Amino acid sequence: MRELKIFSGQANVPLAQAICKSLNLQLGNVALGKFPDGENYCKIEDDVRGRDVFLVQPTCPPVNDNLMELLILIDSCKRASANRVTAVIPYFGYARQDRKDEGRVPITAKLVANLITRSGADRVLTMDLHAQQLQGFFDIPVDHLYAAPVLNAHFLQMHWPEDEVVIVSPDAGSIKRAVNHSRRLGGHLAIVDKRRSNALETRQENIIGESVAGRIAVMFDDMITTAGSICGAAQFVHEAGAREIHVAASHGVFCGPAIERIAAAPVDSVTITDSIPLSPDRSLSKIKVLSVAPLLAEAIKRIHQDQSISKLFDGPK
Repeated sequence: MRELKIFSGQANVPLAQAICKSLNLQLGNVALGKFPDGENYCKIEDDVRGRDVFLVQPTCPPVNDNLMELLILIDSCKRASANRVTAVIPYFGYARQDRKDEGRVPITAKLVANLITRSGADRVLTMDLHAQQLQGFFDIPVDHLYAAPVLNAHFLQMHWPEDEVVIVSPDAGSIKRAVNHSRRLGGHLAIVDKRRSNALETRQENIIGESVAGRIAVMFDDMITTAGSICGAAQFVHEAGAREIHVAASHGVFCGPAIERIAAAPVDSVTITDSIPLSPDRSLSKIKVLSVAPLLAEAIKRIHQDQSISKLFDGPK
């Protein structure tokens, strides 16, 4: 695998190191920093001419800095004559504005996809996009992975009796995700009926499906940002009599009052992946981080060897 090179931006170096460890490779050397005026500086310090290059950089907060650094890394590798450049974006930011839902607003997700493509990326490897249609915003191949196998394996180790488990969708938009997890974990299925009061507030009104009373409720979402919706759903499920409540998400963005809300919420555990680094000052005893490095490493190996990675997909059927 001497023709394969992996580099990392500053967004999530530990994840890139873990990927390299899984592949028995050394992380590539790159000098990153800022000029006195705040402009990003980059220099690839390894030879990449004719190589298959993978750049690991989630566009998590600070989103603009990490996105710009990714674009500069891609441009650096293309100008250094890399044979193929794959942007490995475990968490794809700017995904919320994926359509014009009112006048005079941008489709930012498409803009960012265009920036990544025009900067010189040959393909994208990402995980659990906020909306499936984002794959079509790119004019280059996109390999879309799911963290579901990692999350499912974690909960299967609990050995809960299936009759005592209820997979809960925190809102209507997560129903397919909940159904997919219930097929692998077993148990019953329930849906929290969430209504939006205004642009900033939501409320939970009903639980549709199986009763959660006296059972173990497990809620899955793609990301936890401010934790308002997921904690509101957890509170509603708690009031409905759930014995235990466990929350899982692919991406722990945790911005604003998220940590305070999670600490106060009636949840027994919150499981996320390391697609986004969790700083020590935002850690809680109830938050558990699972690594997706082996999953991403296997995908990188298969892309490099021009093999199918479809068996790694664990998305909605």
